[in-house]
Amino acid sequence: MKITVNGKQEQLEVQTVEDIVAHYALQEKPIVVEADGIVLKREQWATTLVREDSKIELVHFVGGG
Repeated sequence: MKITVNGKQEQLEVQTVEDIVAHYALQEKPIVVEADGIVLKREQWATTLVREDSKIELVHFVGGG
């Protein structure tokens, strides 16, 4: 399905937000996920369905100085 991830249109075979996080191998990273304007708790990823033209933002944190 066609979705937008971090402002870029992608063609991904996913069903849930958790599938998207796994696609980008971010499961073990400290990230925040926003789906269609709603910030999700990690517990919601597996139950939040993605639909055609969904807009997903994945924000992960990096250390540094």
